[in-house]
Amino acid sequence: MVNRVTKLGGTASGITVRRVSHGLMMMWPTFRRRLLRLYKAGIDALPAGAKAFLNSGEFYSATGGTENLELLSRFYAKHPEYVDKTFLSVKGAMVGGQIPDCSYVFIAFNRVFLELTDTSGAEGLRKSVENITKALGPHKKLDLFQPARMDPKVTPEDMMQEGLVALLKEGYFLHIGFSECNATTLRRAHAVHPVTAAEIEVSLWVYEQEQQVIIATASELGVSVSYLRPIGHGFLTASITSQAEVPKGDFRAHLTRFNEENLPHNLRIVAPILALAQLCIAWVAALGLHVIPLPGKVSRTLENLQGDIELSSEEMVELNALAAGADIRGHRYLGGSEGQYLFG
Repeated sequence: MVNRVTKLGGTASGITVRRVSHGLMMMWPTFRRRLLRLYKAGIDALPAGAKAFLNSGEFYSATGGTENLELLSRFYAKHPEYVDKTFLSVKGAMVGGQIPDCSYVFIAFNRVFLELTDTSGAEGLRKSVENITKALGPHKKLDLFQPARMDPKVTPEDMMQEGLVALLKEGYFLHIGFSECNATTLRRAHAVHPVTAAEIEVSLWVYEQEQQVIIATASELGVSVSYLRPIGHGFLTASITSQAEVPKGDFRAHLTRFNEENLPHNLRIVAPILALAQLCIAWVAALGLHVIPLPGKVSRTLENLQGDIELSSEEMVELNALAAGADIRGHRYLGGSEGQYLFG
């Protein structure tokens, strides 16, 4: 294992993190003792002087609530020595984990049905960071906050200056990031205030022109890029070879790439690298010096860290060709209205 490190971007350029880090979406409180033990072991394996980059969400739970953050709060309360060993990034500002909540008009319209309080602009962001801060408790400060999706009703300049920068100056968090933004949005926001990280989905079955442009733009601007789902919702581990193997209640049952029509085709396309999770993570990590893969399978925390390996030039050529020619069928998500907020 190489255990490489990288510097973060923007205002966090002085912070060193391990390249292969941790996505916490699947860290549920039901299994908290085992989960915390595994993540603790991953942090213990840090190279000297580096932090573990942890990526959570205000809505990361089976209920769409803050259980994931509450679990982290209990971890830091029990192990305060790990506070400074981790860099915590949290996504928020979403209604039900689906819709950006910075839009006054949309939320006011839905209040009749969802009983939500009207918010607008910075107030939507404020309520989110206050909720996150409350769930985290007093033991760990939020290092980086990022809107989970870009609100089409708010310009990047206004979201940054009127919302995010104002909240940063009030001390709610230390750095600013974005999730599922496009290259133009990133450039416009970064012109107002340095962006530390942009989070996008990248894997051997999700590597299209949009991702490539964002990666190049982030490199130009000195912004880190964190890659969620580097092994494609676990698909590239060969853990699921038929829809019948999707566990009951697993959200992947609703993803169109896993349905009965598309799954057999997709399996044939990526057959050469199935069950080689470390190879997939290594390819993602090799896309730039400023990138941070975020595998999220808790039971494979230490195994995923083994993905920080050097690939030969021949291996990169072969994997690049596979990614470029992959005719993957189905949408990244459900194939519904949630797609309108991707690459905002």
